[in-house]
Amino acid sequence: MAKKKVCVSFDYTNDKNYRYLLSAWDANTNFDFGFNDFTPNEINSENYSRVKAVITQRIKESTYLLVLVGKYANTEHPRKNEIGDKNWINWEINKAKELGKKLVAVKLDWSYESPTALLNSGAKWANFSKDSIIKALDEV
Repeated sequence: MAKKKVCVSFDYTNDKNYRYLLSAWDANTNFDFGFNDFTPNEINSENYSRVKAVITQRIKESTYLLVLVGKYANTEHPRKNEIGDKNWINWEINKAKELGKKLVAVKLDWSYESPTALLNSGAKWANFSKDSIIKALDEV
């Protein structure tokens, strides 16, 4: 089976360990979990136009945007005006919708507030488990 082309949207400061766990599942031959990761590495730039260009290219190359919904996924970013949205996660979701990508939202805890851009987006929802994520990617 071909690996799915997935870009992961997440709060780097607070949720990067979940992102790393996805990569570990992919690398583990004992798990039936695979995806070609189109998520950019941390972009060390204060030039938001450059950051947007890199993220946009990665989303374009993918089929899915998998959104990790952590505790701060809908928190307003202090530089929201430069981002052009409430925060980077909302910006990435809106970019994926604009580009016609399939959305999978993974709640790290069901009590966490969802990013506004996910509401009424047609996203497939999952909890943070290998089986739940595989099922959501297969069904969206």
